[in-house]
Amino acid sequence: MTGPTSGTRPDEIRRHNRTALLRRLHVDGPSTRASLAAELGLNRSTIKALVDGLAEAGVVAERVPALRSGAGRPSLLVLPQPHAAVVIAIDVRVEHVAMAFVGLGGEILGRDSWNLHRTRDPGEVITHIVESARLMADDLDVTAVGVGVSVPGVVRHSDGHVHEAPNLHWTGVALGRRLEAVLKLPVQVGNDAELGALAEHVRGAAQESSDMVYISADVGVGGGVILSGQPLRGSGGYVGELGHMVVNPRGLRCYCGCDGCWETEVGEPALCRALGLPDDAPRGTVVAALRALEDPSVLDEFAGWLSLGLANIVNVLGPELVVLGDLYTALPASVVDSVSAAVQRRSLVSRAVGGTQVVTSPLGRDAKLVGAAELAFEPVLDAL
Repeated sequence: MTGPTSGTRPDEIRRHNRTALLRRLHVDGPSTRASLAAELGLNRSTIKALVDGLAEAGVVAERVPALRSGAGRPSLLVLPQPHAAVVIAIDVRVEHVAMAFVGLGGEILGRDSWNLHRTRDPGEVITHIVESARLMADDLDVTAVGVGVSVPGVVRHSDGHVHEAPNLHWTGVALGRRLEAVLKLPVQVGNDAELGALAEHVRGAAQESSDMVYISADVGVGGGVILSGQPLRGSGGYVGELGHMVVNPRGLRCYCGCDGCWETEVGEPALCRALGLPDDAPRGTVVAALRALEDPSVLDEFAGWLSLGLANIVNVLGPELVVLGDLYTALPASVVDSVSAAVQRRSLVSRAVGGTQVVTSPLGRDAKLVGAAELAFEPVLDAL
């Protein structure tokens, strides 16, 4: 671990160390002082001072481990206190909204969700979010310190402006600023696939990977990228529209105006067609059909387009891991294995790095909600 540079003021060093300690506890959970000192590269007296200060502020607590080994005085575990810092995580999807209050350490303290049906007006969605947030805060007896929002669209990271969310029929929605005005809290807004990648990197399949790509399939297809351990957000925060990479110029017209975008071949409607279902079949019906599938070969063409797009992505970005999220988590294991093998076979970069792995997300439908919480926690950990 690289520490603060020489010449840094003592108070800045303390702040840096305090934030590093909090992030370690928030992400990886309880640990002893000795382990924290070793992992963070700090001496024991520094760790003691930091832990004592955080304990006095009620941010952490120390406890004797439930399982003890050996003689002598046991090493106390340092535990993050969930109620010391609580954020609101919101996942806006095409058909429904999910919300959770999440405490320090990633503990979900309470949940709510509701269907959007045909009502996707931004003002109505914001009103419902605010009303639900207030009711949940009262029920849980907590006060939130920040908000993270996941949106399926092109989002400006600096202020949460939704440039375009086609499947929601949103254009030019100042979502971040509008929510801040009514919730009176700092609001961070991100593209849904970007936040799925963040969730997988922090708490999912990619915790040990510094270079990974997350691909999600809902109504559309989106992608989030982690390179060298950091989210790739691009100019202005606009990045991740991997579903609009053209793979079949003679294919179907996409809502973006192009013909044969990747998501027209591997999005939810395409999967429905491969399964012999109507394009607008309910999500539960699609998942049930995938779970009951006896002959995975009916997905061969679908899997071919999926592996083609992934091979292109791997060639451009060179990740060591690709995580498939949302609807893709219901794909039969044999299909995922065949896609992974095809990517390794078709991608020069995959072969060069020893084989890029393709796996499904262990976080499932919660990935973007978890990512929204982590986005909200980024400034909070610095301020605690």
